[in-house]
Amino acid sequence: MSTDPIISSVGFCTHTGEGGNFSTLEGSLRTISELGTTAAELSLYGEELISGGRIMPGRAERLTSITRQFDLRYSVHGQIVSNFMDRDHLQRQKAVVRAMLELCNRVGAGILVHHSGQAKMPALENCSELDQMERDALAEMAEVGKTYGVRIALENIFALSDAEYRQTPAKVGETVAAVNSPSVCALLDFSHAYIECTRRGLDWREQIAAMAPVAGHLHVHDSFGQPYSMTKFYHPAEATALGIGDLHLPIGWGDIPWDEIFAELTFLPDTMLILEITEDRFATEQADSLARAFRLAELVNSRRRAA
Repeated sequence: MSTDPIISSVGFCTHTGEGGNFSTLEGSLRTISELGTTAAELSLYGEELISGGRIMPGRAERLTSITRQFDLRYSVHGQIVSNFMDRDHLQRQKAVVRAMLELCNRVGAGILVHHSGQAKMPALENCSELDQMERDALAEMAEVGKTYGVRIALENIFALSDAEYRQTPAKVGETVAAVNSPSVCALLDFSHAYIECTRRGLDWREQIAAMAPVAGHLHVHDSFGQPYSMTKFYHPAEATALGIGDLHLPIGWGDIPWDEIFAELTFLPDTMLILEITEDRFATEQADSLARAFRLAELVNSRRRAA
């Protein structure tokens, strides 16, 4: 019988202000800590810490002075535009990931979130070439991550149209398995998977079940799994009202059957669950989502204890 939890920490991602305003980051971490979480995901893509692949020393020192104030376990969200299928900018992409891995080391974060690849839809025979480009870059960066004790968590993303190539959730899992490094795991974003599977007519429960065994990081936020059939909204609340797109809603606001999923799936040991539900939109709902997330983690961990 093992008592080590599968889901070892639960928390929120930080809210990022305009122009890398560190007071926004500090306030966000204070809010996250006061909610009673055990973890926070630092949204460093918006904090103006890297210039041309180089870490800006003064800003990095300011970052670490803030993170040291809080008794939280950290992960880091890398660039939203991170893309190891970006042939034209691959060396620049890797330079930023190297810098992000170093920033992980400075703040004591064990996970770097990295978005899975994206490209214009090629002829089908070229998809395997894109997949291999991403695997090679991940393997190279895994060696860098290993020196810092940081795992790269490859996140499943959805495509906006058939003109865009994205791997399915199951294929992201295959990529992680093919790299076969302890410094690379999958990041299962349930809502992203739901949207992509709706768009492509796939069984999303089968897809996330295929990805879960190599997942060591989770992003939890609710939606209705509806692709962007319309993209012009004057306010995020309009998308919420219509139930369209990547809504990042509190748990229970969408129609994802969270209890069923967490009663069935298990993940890699020492997985972190991050609620991508920020205080700028849903401050009054964060506490309820956190309580629900702790219950979801217990659904997984209780099975582990009983095994």
